[in-house]
Amino acid sequence: MAELGGLRDFLTSRRRAINPWTVGLPASPVPRRHPGLRREEVAVLAGISVDYYTRLEQGRVGNVSAQVLDAVARALNLDDTERDYLHRLVTTQPSRARRTTAGSQPKTPRRRVRPALAELVRLMDPVPAILQGPRMEVLAVNRIGAALTADFDAMPLRERDIARWLFLDPLARHVYPDWEAVAGGTVAALRRAWDPGTPDPALESLVGELTVKSPEFARFWAEYRLFEHRYGRKRFHHDVVGDMTLNYETLDIAGDQGLFISTYAADPGSPSAERLGLLISWVLRQSGEDDDGRRADTPVGHDGAAAAS
Repeated sequence: MAELGGLRDFLTSRRRAINPWTVGLPASPVPRRHPGLRREEVAVLAGISVDYYTRLEQGRVGNVSAQVLDAVARALNLDDTERDYLHRLVTTQPSRARRTTAGSQPKTPRRRVRPALAELVRLMDPVPAILQGPRMEVLAVNRIGAALTADFDAMPLRERDIARWLFLDPLARHVYPDWEAVAGGTVAALRRAWDPGTPDPALESLVGELTVKSPEFARFWAEYRLFEHRYGRKRFHHDVVGDMTLNYETLDIAGDQGLFISTYAADPGSPSAERLGLLISWVLRQSGEDDDGRRADTPVGHDGAAAAS
């Protein structure tokens, strides 16, 4: 099983990401073995002893006050998401974490989706919509969402995951012209969704698989970036209509912790809005009347062919 990381990994990654000159530290007469700040420099900036910070980074302290954690967060230039994560890491009780024996399989079952919720996603056509779980698993996708990204409904259950698709399917690099940014943000969101106080063997299995199969995933995971997937812009490519820059919004599902719907729309009157409209019209035509006069609801992929059910 993969090691998801902890307080030591997080603090080490954050201090090594800081250029010492940007925080006003003088040039060091001793060559640095690693980039970023040394432990003693973080301690000085936070106003705590070097010994205390060292023990904090190593997880060898008991109760830590919020004032000390906030001082460390300021020294490391943490944003609000990272500061909240630091508090979660420190307040997690080690005894709550359970190790899965080597060779055992994750026992976390795939989350069941209420039929009404899956139907809601389908009825959101022509707005592209994807229902996801906390590990980026795709639980439902409508026709336009499938045409924009991939036909997840046609994949085996185990493969219906945004992170797995991004790193293991070459099509993802074709869909996202800015693949590096999208992939890095997805890994950071996966990091952010992990609750350090709750065992998650399914996430450990996913991280372990992708770390072995994708050096790029391993690199992103080791960076220990955090990202809260709320809203923003992404660029898509579709062979039928070309490139589109779309705004995404995520809608949390009340009463279903960790579930959210990602929706996509273009700026009104923009070339992307025109291309998205063309894509919607094309998908609706492709999934229109079949030979028996009945409506076909199978998603349409990037190759222009209706996906097999």
